[in-house]
Amino acid sequence: MTSNRPYLLRAIYDWISDNNLTPYMLVDASRSGVRVPTHVIKNGQVVLNLAMRAVANLDLGNEWISFQARFSGVSHSIQIPIPAVLALYAQENGQGMMFPADEEGGDSPTDNPPSPPASEPPSDGGDKPKRGGSHLRVVK
Repeated sequence: MTSNRPYLLRAIYDWISDNNLTPYMLVDASRSGVRVPTHVIKNGQVVLNLAMRAVANLDLGNEWISFQARFSGVSHSIQIPIPAVLALYAQENGQGMMFPADEEGGDSPTDNPPSPPASEPPSDGGDKPKRGGSHLRVVK
């Protein structure tokens, strides 16, 4: 069977948006194929605001999440392979879902990632910092 992660991501995104909250995504920036500006990476991770007012051309696909976003006033094309997503949660209350660092089947950052969408050039594969501990906490 295919991974359920992209389906869960879309469902959680819709649930957060339908409740007029701000969807934030925690990404393991050390995973191969992740394309984000290097200055926003902290401890090998990046938190991205996925609210419709913050991004353009959001595509929550089965292999990739892609969109346009501005960082320090400069527009960037962002690409995230689905296995690199560690969490999707509402910024206001922390409710959402965390995902395991490795997909079933043992994908790791050194395994071959899916090819990026055809409309985007491949990432430069620059040096990425190692993944640190998550700053998220369980809220009951």
